[in-house]
Amino acid sequence: MSARPRLLLLAGDPTGIGPEITAKLLALPETREAAEITLLGDHHVFRAGAKIAGTPESVFDGLPFVEERIGQIPAVAHLSCEAGAFTLATLRRACGLIRDGKVDVLLFAPLNKQAMMLAGLEQEDEMHFFAHQLGVTSLCSEINIAASLWTTRVTSHVPLKDVSGLLTAGGIFAAIDQVNSMLRRIKPEPRIAVAGFNPHAGEGGLLGREEIDVIAPAIERAQAAGILASGPYPPDTMFVRARKGEFDAVVTMYHDQGQIATKLIGFERGVTLQSGLPIPVVTPAHGTAFDIAGKGVAVASAILEAFRVGVAAARNSRVHDARALGN
Repeated sequence: MSARPRLLLLAGDPTGIGPEITAKLLALPETREAAEITLLGDHHVFRAGAKIAGTPESVFDGLPFVEERIGQIPAVAHLSCEAGAFTLATLRRACGLIRDGKVDVLLFAPLNKQAMMLAGLEQEDEMHFFAHQLGVTSLCSEINIAASLWTTRVTSHVPLKDVSGLLTAGGIFAAIDQVNSMLRRIKPEPRIAVAGFNPHAGEGGLLGREEIDVIAPAIERAQAAGILASGPYPPDTMFVRARKGEFDAVVTMYHDQGQIATKLIGFERGVTLQSGLPIPVVTPAHGTAFDIAGKGVAVASAILEAFRVGVAAARNSRVHDARALGN
């Protein structure tokens, strides 16, 4: 790896705000200084984004470009199967570059899962698509970062009625262990809070036994492994404590249990880090925002924060790997 990480940048769904916030990101001087950026996609999509954002097309000057054509660009701010197919093609191409060892960090602007599903996405989300394409069979998980708080979850894009049956002590421990491993590259001894599943963390079994039967044993296993994990805590008060700085990371049991709190804490700067893949993969935590797409008002604060997290993770991965090899 060179002094600056090699960052591959995708504009996301071409009908959302991705192309315009990508242009705004590239207009910031710090992006060129921090990473060697390569663009992947259709240059018409990137230039259309610059026009919407009001940034000069010169923001693309001098940047390497991997072309993936879309043909006719679908209408902005509308769900499109064509846009979903193009998105999948860019992700597939990105995975090829990752397999070839040409990328240190992948940053993509917001995607639209429904559009990708219309276009034939077979996995539940892009993270599992990446895992499938890259041959990853071990645990992958989304880590959401808002301000200095990291949040991950044991289950993700599944119906709420199925969550209890999917909770296992092994799965919970794996989520704790993974966020701990990622955070240790930045902070020596991260403090990890683990949420309960039931109201009031089960009230000692009165409101459910998941805390007793599966969550507590996972925490005990983590503690035995030297991880500073604690809980299970009622999630409503746990996030109040986390926001005050008592914890560095929070592990929740299902999607909205953590996502609602995380987005309230820092929606405009929230980042999703996809952990467990061969390289850091980052994206803004917000969506394609069809309601404002094409108006030029979308802010680039979240994609800038994703850029910073991705670059830092890539640099720290290099240092971590070098130490592991005894260099």
